[in-house]
Amino acid sequence: MKYNKKIIHVLCLVCAMFLSLISYLVYFELFLSEDTIKNSYNRRLFERENEILRGDITDINGVVLAKSEFQDGRQKRVYPFSNLYAHVIGYNSKTYGKSQLELRYNDYLLGLDSLSAVASITDIFKNEEKKGADLRLTIDHNLQKKAYNLMGNNNGALVAIDPQTGAVLALVSKPDFNPNEDVLVNSWPDMADSESAPFLARATMGLYPPGSTYKTIISAYALENNMDEEIEDKGSINIGGKVFSNSNKKSYGKIGLKKAFSVSSNVYFAILAEKIGEEGIKEISKNFLIGEEIPFDLKVEKSRFNYGKMEAVDLASVGIGQGKLMVTPFQMALVAASVANDGILMRPYLLESATLKNGFTLYNARPTVLKTVMDKAVAGKLCDLMRDVIQNGTGKSAKIAGLDVYGKTGTAENEQKKDHAWFIGFCDNGSKKIAVCVILEYNKKSGGEVCAPIAREFFKEWDKYY
Repeated sequence: MKYNKKIIHVLCLVCAMFLSLISYLVYFELFLSEDTIKNSYNRRLFERENEILRGDITDINGVVLAKSEFQDGRQKRVYPFSNLYAHVIGYNSKTYGKSQLELRYNDYLLGLDSLSAVASITDIFKNEEKKGADLRLTIDHNLQKKAYNLMGNNNGALVAIDPQTGAVLALVSKPDFNPNEDVLVNSWPDMADSESAPFLARATMGLYPPGSTYKTIISAYALENNMDEEIEDKGSINIGGKVFSNSNKKSYGKIGLKKAFSVSSNVYFAILAEKIGEEGIKEISKNFLIGEEIPFDLKVEKSRFNYGKMEAVDLASVGIGQGKLMVTPFQMALVAASVANDGILMRPYLLESATLKNGFTLYNARPTVLKTVMDKAVAGKLCDLMRDVIQNGTGKSAKIAGLDVYGKTGTAENEQKKDHAWFIGFCDNGSKKIAVCVILEYNKKSGGEVCAPIAREFFKEWDKYY
């Protein structure tokens, strides 16, 4: 009897193990297999690349930004412009896997998606070289080059977006790296340990206090709620035990929203934010996607709004873009884009199309509205404020004869008490518009001094082609 019980126990254990194995296999097949197959470190994908030529990646005008070549029976990925697109296209390395668009659109590039398989079925009977889909990006190579050169040796980012479609025309992060395999492998150990973090895509993943550029968001709430009263600006004010001062502690006397925005009065916006209150500050911040996921071809780090209950000092800090508030340059470019587009924020995108070598189109981008962040009337009033910044305020160095330029400068202090210089804005040449964000890390000068001139030269380059 005892012997039979032992057999039963063993059989139950074996059955339980068998059922567990079956359950795991079912779970793996349903939920994990695709992720494992597409993992950037999956060696079988690289073996597949010896059979299928990886698709090209081009800019909007057909300039080849990444291509593959067979050398000695093995495929080699080539990036003709080396560092220029490191934080957009990324790398395709047998040693370190894939990143950025090379990872995001690996299925298209290798023809792994189901639509590619169906569309290419006739190619099976042809004795031709197998090739994945070619990707055409929204990036304009001319503008990307200009942005890259304008950034010089500064750490930071420049983002440029068509506000009417959401198409990203330039996306530069510095420092950067050379994604070509031979160079990447040799330089990886040093770069991985570097304090400058060259692998960090600052445009989309870098988090910074927005400084005075956040006054654009605060002003949107004030305009929407008719809070344009005059405030006595004495150069500094104590709120909740903290002193908020203007640049050089300059006092402006009685000023309204327009003048305060133009000269970037910290006193005015600290008081204004306190009057708006916690509910209003949180509402308008969320409306501009602060702390929300931003859908995009590349990962965009969620901005931080780390407040529960807000005291007066917290409200004042957020009012001038400081405190427990961190944003990406990409997010602030979207703020400028929404103002430029009558309060309507278009969904940002990088991939314009994916096409097989037989001409079959797998994907074509269609501009779509992401959300309405403010009324058209409010956006129009905000345009007036941003226009005055360029004409009479802190953004004069972005002014261009014959073009309508709108902007907001900013200088933000981080935890190490080192300043970041900002500029957000847009340009209208009568037929097209472009929105930008420029940030320079750890700069000793203000956004109006160093970022606005970069935006100006970028706008002038854009006007040549659009």
